[in-house]
Amino acid sequence: MTTTPHAPATTAHHWQPPTGIAPRGTLLILPGRGEHGGVYERFGRRLSADGYLVYAVGTGPDHTAKDVLAEAAAVVGPKPVAPFVLVGSDTGALQALHVAAAADPRLPLEGVILAGTAPTAGSAGPPPGPAPDWDTELAARTACPTHRKRLTEDERFVRGRLTVPVPTHLLADATPALPALILHGGADPISPLERARELEHRLPRVTLGVLHEGLHDVLNDAAHRTIAATIVLWLERLRAEKPILTLESVEPFSPPARP
Repeated sequence: MTTTPHAPATTAHHWQPPTGIAPRGTLLILPGRGEHGGVYERFGRRLSADGYLVYAVGTGPDHTAKDVLAEAAAVVGPKPVAPFVLVGSDTGALQALHVAAAADPRLPLEGVILAGTAPTAGSAGPPPGPAPDWDTELAARTACPTHRKRLTEDERFVRGRLTVPVPTHLLADATPALPALILHGGADPISPLERARELEHRLPRVTLGVLHEGLHDVLNDAAHRTIAATIVLWLERLRAEKPILTLESVEPFSPPARP
């Protein structure tokens, strides 16, 4: 992993495919409340091993679509390897929606991945309140013991942010026409599954993936391998310009009948 400064108070983390593997696309991760780009190291390594360039920025929920556009342009450059996809978690998912809806020619986006999308005004989700104790927050975020340890020992991670209200500029609905993959934990206590259903009904070109018994940090939950595999399959369909059709199927084996 390399860490490259590109703007004041912003750090981009970068994971590259193995030597000799031609990049198959570009992913830019927008972290959620309390997180920073380095939290997605495991995710970045896994997707880069499948041939994708993966970046994660230190974007906070207070950053507007204009801010994210500037940061994205500085990180991936004017011609990112296609397809170029935003991956947003929690409030980062809302930012991804707003950036994609802006359709800015400086950012040649081809899709968005929305993980554990934060609830907005009028959507499903618990009301803001006092920050929970750390054990309660961990239990809401992830069931993965490795990621729990990572967050607990991470001095840059900010605890208690999940109860902070979503910034006003992210509350308005954004409905980009780009293909979207929604990933959501079926047991997410921060942003219940109804939130993902709302998005599914609102977005025009969408695939919904539900992680049964999954929690809020769906990209870093116990089934992170399954989620990563789901993303790779979706990206490969996007590369083939077949965002709806599946490219493979699994058929049960039927032994031949005995004579």
